[in-house]
Amino acid sequence: MSQRNCRGNTIFRTSRRDFLAVGSLGALGLTLADLLRLRSARADEPAEASFRKAKSVIHIFLPGGMAHQESFDPKPYAPLEYRGSFGVTKTAIPGEVFCEVLPQLAAVADKLTVIRSMTHGEAAHERGTHNMFTGQRPSPALVFPSLGSVVSHELGVRENLPPYVCVPNQPNVYAGTGYLGSSFGAFSLGSDPAGGGFQVRDLALHEGVDEARFARRRSAMEAVNAHFASKEQSDALSAMDTFYERAYNLISSPQAREAFHIGAEPDKVRDEYGRNEAGQRFLMARRLVAAGVRAATVTYGGWDFHQNIVDRTRRLMPALDQALAALIRDLDRTGLLDETLVMLSTEFGRTPKINRDNGRDHWPKVFSVVLAGGGIKRGTIFGTSDATASEPDSEAIDPADLFAAVYHLLGIDSEKKLLAPGDRTASRRT
Repeated sequence: MSQRNCRGNTIFRTSRRDFLAVGSLGALGLTLADLLRLRSARADEPAEASFRKAKSVIHIFLPGGMAHQESFDPKPYAPLEYRGSFGVTKTAIPGEVFCEVLPQLAAVADKLTVIRSMTHGEAAHERGTHNMFTGQRPSPALVFPSLGSVVSHELGVRENLPPYVCVPNQPNVYAGTGYLGSSFGAFSLGSDPAGGGFQVRDLALHEGVDEARFARRRSAMEAVNAHFASKEQSDALSAMDTFYERAYNLISSPQAREAFHIGAEPDKVRDEYGRNEAGQRFLMARRLVAAGVRAATVTYGGWDFHQNIVDRTRRLMPALDQALAALIRDLDRTGLLDETLVMLSTEFGRTPKINRDNGRDHWPKVFSVVLAGGGIKRGTIFGTSDATASEPDSEAIDPADLFAAVYHLLGIDSEKKLLAPGDRTASRRT
C-alpha cells in the first residue's frame, strides 16, 4: 500500500481493479465476483454490459451494527458458543439458511446477493459509519462525500426531483457532501412517513408567501447570481441557489409533489410493507426512485445490542424482514428491480461470542451486506466467514470493493477525480 499526492480525489480506490472480467454476462446480470474483477473501461474497449444497468439506488442503513449471526450468517453447525442465538429457516437459495427471524427475506433470497465476507478495521461507531457511507477509510485531512452526494454530483436531477433524498432525515454527517460542497447535499423529508399527519417540508409555500411573491424571490436570486457571475462564488451562495431552485421545482411540479404523497398508495400495498417505521420508509423510498430520485438513503432502528440481543432483535427484526421483502417483491413485479439497486448495510458486525450481558460487542472483522437488483445476479451468496463467524474465510470485501460494484452499476467512473472547492489536493490510496 502506498500513497501519492494528486490533484483531486478519486471517488474510491479498489484493490481489485487490476483483475479482468470473467464469466458470462447473462440476463440475470453479473455476479459480484465479476464486478470486482472489472477494470475501468479503456477507450479501445467496449463498455461492459452491466455498466449503468441501475438507474437509481436505495441504500438502507442499520445504525449501530447489526449482528450477522442473528441475521444472514447464523452458523448453525458452529460450536454452541459461536452459533447465532436463533434457529434457522431455509431460503430460496438451495442449501442456504438465514436466521428464523427472517422468514420473508428467506423466501425472496433467490432475488438477493448476500455478502457474508464484508470487512474493515474500524470498531468505533463514527468511523464504521464513515466507511459504509463513503467507501473510504476516515482521513484527518479530508471529509469524503457520501454515496448519495456522489450520485447527485455525477448523475444530477431527473424529473424535477432532488437527486439525493434521505428518509426521513440525513442520519449523520457522513451521509453528507464531504469535499463536494453543499449543493450536492440530501433533501430530507423533515418528518417520518410512518407518523400521523405526515407532511414533507418545503413542498408548500410558507404562510403569507403566494406564488407571485415566490416568483419575485426567485427572480431576485437570479439577479444576485448574475451580479456575481464574473467573480468566484462561494460554496454557500452556490448551495443557496441550488436549494432555492430545487424548492421552486418541488413546489411548482405536480409530479414532484405526487412522488412524496405516500397516502396515494393503496391500503393493500401499505399493509404489505407494514404500518411501521421500516415499512413506510421503505415504501416512500420506492415511490421516490420510481418517480425519478437517483439515490434514496433510508435508516431504520438502532442495532447496538451490547445487552439482551435476543429480545432486542426480536423487537426490531420482524418489521425489517417484512418491509425489505415487500420492497424486493414490489420492485420485481413492477419491473423496477432490474434498474434499481437495493443495498442493505450496517456499521460493522458483532463479536463471535455472546458477552456477560447477553449481547455482542463491536466487531468490524466480518459482517454481512445484502444487495438486490440493478444488474446484480440473483440468488447468490458471495464470500464466506470462517467457522466461528470471526473473520472472512473467502472473498474478503472491504467498503472500497463494495462501492466499486455500486458505482459501476450506476454508470459512474470510480477513477474520476473530483475536485474539492478551491482546487484542494489530497493523498489517495492506490
